[in-house]
Amino acid sequence: MRSIVTALTRRPRRADGAPDATEPATATESATEPTTTSPADATESEFEPKPEADLPGEPEAEPAPGTERAETGTGTGKAGRRAGVRLDRRTLVLAVATLLAAGVAGAAWYGQDRAERRDTAVRQALAAATPAAKAVFSYDYRSFDTSVANGRTFVTGAFADEYAQTTATLRATALSEQAVVLAEVSAAGVIEASPDRVELLVYLNQYRRNVNTAGEKVDQNRVVLELVPEHGEWKVAKATAI
Repeated sequence: MRSIVTALTRRPRRADGAPDATEPATATESATEPTTTSPADATESEFEPKPEADLPGEPEAEPAPGTERAETGTGTGKAGRRAGVRLDRRTLVLAVATLLAAGVAGAAWYGQDRAERRDTAVRQALAAATPAAKAVFSYDYRSFDTSVANGRTFVTGAFADEYAQTTATLRATALSEQAVVLAEVSAAGVIEASPDRVELLVYLNQYRRNVNTAGEKVDQNRVVLELVPEHGEWKVAKATAI
């Protein structure tokens, strides 16, 4: 019996002594041999999708830091540009307002200064008009040249030449008639005035005496005098009888 079992279980050997490949393996050998898996099966099993387990309370994925910074940076850039535009506009408005205020202040100062200078010119011209009119429109045959010389100190410009020519022509008549003319200013008013020119209306009375008239004669005249400053004094630049 034992020999029969041994004969059934023993593998027949080839002539070279190696076991026959066609003989099925025994239960013991098959049990001890490891199970092998082909590469294709291993690949499929490794890459086969596995169901993910739902974890309770798992936090949602946060956006990538780079993306958040980019979005935040973009918003900040736009806000910065808008703030810059508002700042530029405010600066421009302030600059314009400052210039306008300076212009208004300058114009007010200039106007006030010009008005003050004008008032000063009027006062000085009115003060100079009375002695100037008296000297220019008066003469005395007994001191004619002295009277004319005194009158020349109150005139200027082209009117000085005109005054010299008029008095030169008048001299012979004044001496022959023994004429005496005394001018007096009764009133004066401003027609037009500026810091460097004042035009006045002068009411002038001339008291005349000569050998051809009995007593004294009074001529009432109105004369427009134009006065200008010269070397700190106001002098007559023009005289027109009206």
